[in-house]
Amino acid sequence: MEYAGVFLFSFLLGSIPFGYVVGRLHGVDVRKHGSGNIGATNVSRVLGKKWGAFVLILDSLKGAIPVLTCKLLGLPEELQIFSGLSAVLGHCFSPFLKFRGGKGVATGLGAFLIISPQVTLVSLVVFLIVFSLTRYVSLSSITAALSYPVAFKLIERPSDLSSLLVLVTAGVIVVKHHTNIVRLLKGEEKKYK
Repeated sequence: MEYAGVFLFSFLLGSIPFGYVVGRLHGVDVRKHGSGNIGATNVSRVLGKKWGAFVLILDSLKGAIPVLTCKLLGLPEELQIFSGLSAVLGHCFSPFLKFRGGKGVATGLGAFLIISPQVTLVSLVVFLIVFSLTRYVSLSSITAALSYPVAFKLIERPSDLSSLLVLVTAGVIVVKHHTNIVRLLKGEEKKYK
């Protein structure tokens, strides 16, 4: 029952499509512009960096709030991570957008930050290094997501279930980048300016 309750709360919070809502408030459907994604990067391209940053914060909070709530309630680490995974799934498969959504990077960032600030810092450094070398947000996000489970295992020494849940969360983020991966392999991915 605990897992069901955590899933429902976290998934529904994660499913709020802030990028879409912010776009609509500006009279724009961000799904029909740029990359077609509802995340902060596309909002930044379509509406400007200020609104992209705003969506980044809101989407991050969707991941941070459920994990922090579980932590404050004294729930086990595994349930805290499960809440983060559930929020990411909500963002990626929002029932408000016919079970479509973003790629879960910002929501995952918020969740991961509460789960382990130290490991998140490592992944953020990885993101910044890759981004500074390539200017590809997608490649930087994928690399950072993949680095988190490795650093989490080495730094936090978690249980096997915690490690698995973190790995699945990172895996969802990477899989949601499948079109970006195809474009990267073809040399067609757009760099962030």
